[in-house]
Amino acid sequence: MILQALNQYYKRLLDDPKAQVSEFGFGLQGVHFALTLDRSGALVGRPMDLREEKGRPRRIEVPGPVVKANGIKSNFAWDNTGYVLGADDKGKPERTAMTHAAFKTLAFEALNGVDDEGAAALLAFLEQWDPERAAELPGWEEMVGLNIVFMLDGEPGFLHDRPAFRRAWRDHLTAGNDEFETGQCLVTGEVAPIPPTNAKIKGVPGAQTAGASLVSFNIDAAKSYGKEQNLNSPISVRAAFAYTTALNCLLAPDSTRKVQVGETTMVFWAEAPSQAEVLFGYAMGAKKSEDNSLVQRMERYLGDVAQGKYPEEFGEARTPFYVLGLSPNAARLSVRFWHVGTVGQMAENLGAHFRALSLQRRFDNEPEHPSPWQLLRELALQRDIRNLSPLLPGQFLRSIIQGRPYPQTLLSAAIGRIRADREITYLRTAILKAFLLRSNANEEITMHLNEENRETGYLLGRLFATLERTQNAALGNVNASVRDKYFASAAATPGLVFPIIISNAQNWLSKIAKDKEKGGLAHYYDRIMMKIIGNMDDTAGYPKTLSLREQGLFTIGYYQQMQDFYTKKEKDTEE
Repeated sequence: MILQALNQYYKRLLDDPKAQVSEFGFGLQGVHFALTLDRSGALVGRPMDLREEKGRPRRIEVPGPVVKANGIKSNFAWDNTGYVLGADDKGKPERTAMTHAAFKTLAFEALNGVDDEGAAALLAFLEQWDPERAAELPGWEEMVGLNIVFMLDGEPGFLHDRPAFRRAWRDHLTAGNDEFETGQCLVTGEVAPIPPTNAKIKGVPGAQTAGASLVSFNIDAAKSYGKEQNLNSPISVRAAFAYTTALNCLLAPDSTRKVQVGETTMVFWAEAPSQAEVLFGYAMGAKKSEDNSLVQRMERYLGDVAQGKYPEEFGEARTPFYVLGLSPNAARLSVRFWHVGTVGQMAENLGAHFRALSLQRRFDNEPEHPSPWQLLRELALQRDIRNLSPLLPGQFLRSIIQGRPYPQTLLSAAIGRIRADREITYLRTAILKAFLLRSNANEEITMHLNEENRETGYLLGRLFATLERTQNAALGNVNASVRDKYFASAAATPGLVFPIIISNAQNWLSKIAKDKEKGGLAHYYDRIMMKIIGNMDDTAGYPKTLSLREQGLFTIGYYQQMQDFYTKKEKDTEE
């Protein structure tokens, strides 16, 4: 299903002139330099440096590229200096000579009989070139080992882009495919040549820089009925090219249809063009656009879906929508998750996620619709997402996409992080609220303080916030506040901690009452504490322990009570 969806996506890209996707037999490749030839095959001028900022190669469309998992396999009319010029810095002259011979053989095979002055120039160059002269090329030290293409003197473009070269390459591919064993393609159902290997997938962080395989077989245990390599999972030449090209396009550096969260790289697409694709990337934390109008439009869409509305710009709600999560696994890629839904379901699930998260913010610059990366970062040691369990990001993303309860580890991670550094932030509290709401459909947790909530954990959190405010009013800023000393134990074992703090609170209230300016606050805080305690079960006393769920409620109650204090302005209340 994954490969079929990618195959369909490739066809969609091929019909879109803005997509600039390569046709069958061609692909994007980073190239560093271009050599210029005259009509006689002689080199002209200095090699042209194609590199972009910071020395990165320029990505251009070239024939192939071929898969170089092992052995010597040359590309047509371009490759690294070892293949093109017979010289490199690998210290293996015999092998380098063999790679250069392979480059020449392929060029002569493909261009044999081609009536084109560019083809004649390249063949003449290869006939007369002496690899010993490579070191004499201007800038050879920078060029050695890197990818090279050719140009014809006085003409724009590269040699491999000339119609004669493209036609010759396609003919060569067709002739070469006849050497493959045929079989029924699992993607298209057609009987066609089956290549032993598929092109590499690039752009997944952590995978090998040369690329990794999504489909591959290299051990005997993976074989079936004695079939070798990809004959165990027959995918035709064209289908293999389509799915690898589509996936590489989704994973390209400038792609807006991919999101990186921890070790998981997520790509997504709709079966038809839709603004929903852009919104999904925006909501999940994809690379932000510098177009302010686009950002404003996405914020409007997010606001709509968070309210349960479906923007008209998303088009047909039943349009299929796909999400694929990948992670590196040595020379291969692991599929973390695969989701097939519709644009309508995607909007609905995103809206439900943001509604569950909705919480009164502490500051206006805090994100109203935080991305998964922003949320997970709050749960990591030193806010470095690499310190999280590698499984959590994938599980969290999948629960958002599929509209399912969040993973249990999300709750324990949030509670553990709050307990460790005693920082009760807006995002951490929002995570707890969302988790509890999604794990229990009957949970009643509101965006703001809910004085009608009678949950013990919630009431104790509110009580703790009030005690902290009372201490602050009585003593001002102290080295170790109630929160610094008791928050973790108050949330986990309230029966041991609250009697001590309540006892201290009587002293704080007395001190406040004696203050001429703050005297009214003593009555204010005392009244709130009495009201909270009055809503608790007075026959059971303070519980000895609270479960993780109740500790989550404790934190939410604490945060919302604090926000309520900030909002109401104590001075006004006193008056």
